[in-house]
Amino acid sequence: MPTTPHIEKHFTATETVRDIVIGMSDGLTVPFALAAGLSGAAAATNIVVTAGLAEIAAGSIAMGLGGYLAARTDAEHYQAEQAREWQEVQEVPEKEAEEVADVFRNYGLTDPQITPVVAAIRANPDRWVDFMMQFELGLEAPDPKRARQSAATIAASYIGGGLIPLAPYILISNVGLALQVSVAVTLLALFVFGFVKGRFTGLNPWRGGAQTVLIGGLAAGAAFGIARLIG
Repeated sequence: MPTTPHIEKHFTATETVRDIVIGMSDGLTVPFALAAGLSGAAAATNIVVTAGLAEIAAGSIAMGLGGYLAARTDAEHYQAEQAREWQEVQEVPEKEAEEVADVFRNYGLTDPQITPVVAAIRANPDRWVDFMMQFELGLEAPDPKRARQSAATIAASYIGGGLIPLAPYILISNVGLALQVSVAVTLLALFVFGFVKGRFTGLNPWRGGAQTVLIGGLAAGAAFGIARLIG
């Protein structure tokens, strides 16, 4: 009897989604708060737009740089731990072999089952070090391009998110009306963003959209209140 082949579907772009979430969420809330705060004091939308674009430019650069440095730090940490593991494999191989055995004992294997597996791993130093990095330290080899990709993704997401609440001020000359439209557009964008994020990560999209509106709305509202208070 023919059977349908089992195909596993796993989401593997978590780092990219994380960068988009970081950039987009900040891009939606910070420029919105700035524009909304200025709308109470500015008589013309061009002032709000100019300040908003300046903030988006500065914010995207800062956020992108932060993502780059974070990814570089992860890569440098991995390289340092890998060098330490290589040293231990060469200088204290028996101790390292026992640590390999302990990993398998945690999975319920017996010593007779473990012995040939440990011997096979020890036979290949590269595989041995990779095993220790992954199963002892829980570290995965970072993508060499990760730092640049992270910086570009976060910066682009910040710009994309920031232009959404600022767009009404670009298109509408009345400051008060532009603020009302900006609030509505920002809340809608937060919901769509959360909905799409939920679809990609396997969460309930409607719940993801509602959570993003709630959290992002509270953050934007708090930032708006502070901006108005200072202004």
